[in-house]
Amino acid sequence: MKKLLNFLTSRMCIVTLLILAQLGFIIWLVLRLTLGSWFVSLMLQFFSVVTVVWLVSKNENPSYKLAWVIAILSFPILGIVFYFMFGNKKMPEKHSRPILEYYERIAPHLAPEQGVGEALRLRDPMLGRQSDYIVRTAFSAPYQNTACAYCPLGEDFFRLLLEELEQAKAYIFLEYFILEPGKMWDTVFELLQRKAREGVEVRVMYDDLGSIQTLPPGYERTIAAAGIRVAVFNPFRPHVNGMLNYRDHRKICVIDGNVGFTGGINLADEYINVYPKHGHWKDTAVMLKGEAVWGLTLMFLQLWGFTAGEMPEFDRYRPTERYPGDGFVQPFGDSPLDDQNVAEDAYMQIINGATDYVYITTPYLILDNEMVNALSMAARSGVDVRIMTPHVPDKWFVHPVTRSFYLPLIRAGVKIYEYTPGFVHAKMFVADDKVAIVGTTNMDYRSFYLHFECGVAFYFSSVVGEVKEDILSTLKRCQLVSEKEAYSSFPVRMGRALLRVFAPLM
Repeated sequence: MKKLLNFLTSRMCIVTLLILAQLGFIIWLVLRLTLGSWFVSLMLQFFSVVTVVWLVSKNENPSYKLAWVIAILSFPILGIVFYFMFGNKKMPEKHSRPILEYYERIAPHLAPEQGVGEALRLRDPMLGRQSDYIVRTAFSAPYQNTACAYCPLGEDFFRLLLEELEQAKAYIFLEYFILEPGKMWDTVFELLQRKAREGVEVRVMYDDLGSIQTLPPGYERTIAAAGIRVAVFNPFRPHVNGMLNYRDHRKICVIDGNVGFTGGINLADEYINVYPKHGHWKDTAVMLKGEAVWGLTLMFLQLWGFTAGEMPEFDRYRPTERYPGDGFVQPFGDSPLDDQNVAEDAYMQIINGATDYVYITTPYLILDNEMVNALSMAARSGVDVRIMTPHVPDKWFVHPVTRSFYLPLIRAGVKIYEYTPGFVHAKMFVADDKVAIVGTTNMDYRSFYLHFECGVAFYFSSVVGEVKEDILSTLKRCQLVSEKEAYSSFPVRMGRALLRVFAPLM
């Protein structure tokens, strides 16, 4: 009863109820207009048909368009109202324009060490082309002179994070989707407060909706009272607006410009297995030291500038140290501000360029037709394609959608494994002992189209081998899904099919 009362009085519940009340009023108004006038009803239905034609002609993902076409044609009046509220993936210009202006101001600071791209292209033209794509679309350069460390579990990341935070002298930047009081965040927060008292510049940015169920209301004031600068990305307001969809899903930590972290790990206790929220939590991160940290720093400053409404002095945050490292390192970001799905395209290029193997870990497997075809074609061409997903879900309605993609992939020769000890939250690709990506991007529509995401591509780096070995060792604790298991019963298949149709809207 206490938990129910706490939920009913939570900001999440109250704001959601207010939004639902507004939606209810809109629905009532639309129905009243249409039922009260045949002319209004006819015009709205005509407008719905025009909208469907316009939607089909748009240069968007076919699965996304199909889901909305079904919704609009099934509910001609309400469907179109909801589409214009929530279906248009383009961020409103009044919000996107300021972020793009920060991109433009950052551009002059992006130049990497000369010759890095050329050296990668000479070593492997295919990977050089992939790197060039990221440079041109995400404005994210490749680097050398960077030492890298791979963290196969949240506990490894937490230990390294505390060690590096202790050594901070100038500044600390943190950007996370979720903060939650507990052993992990409380320890980090205490350390940040101590560093702020020592004169270290500390900034913390978190996503409001991502943390709305984990932080008490007004928690940003608690952070600010500790002498830490704080920004809350895209606050969850009690009114209907399309901006609700756009979230900051990145996980970035930068220390003195010379040390950076990213990966799937948020600052909450389940990520370090303090308690078994969904069984054993398998997640990963990477630590960079050296020139490539500059890419993470610029990503942080770009969204901080928009969220806090200020333009920082970029040059004072540049790396000051070089570290010996092997291979090439390319941090990159992805955003809903353009028509380019950088992370999905980078994944696709790895699949299409693989000749030996592609190993993938993802918490959600909600794919468009192009990705299904790419994975299937690679497997049918003899490439060893393996995908690891959770056995214990964190969202009951998403897991059946993930499983709905198993059968066609298995029939094409893709091997799908479920992590039986618990939940896989790691987002990783590795192929042919040449390339790997570790980052924040899930294989689903929200990550590909609606979230701000980030990751690091490694070319001919020791991290590539570490990611491969970690996946292979983890697969020993997984269950290989057979075609018979993927086929399931008719009612289950129908339920999954229905959820799959509307998966792009989730």
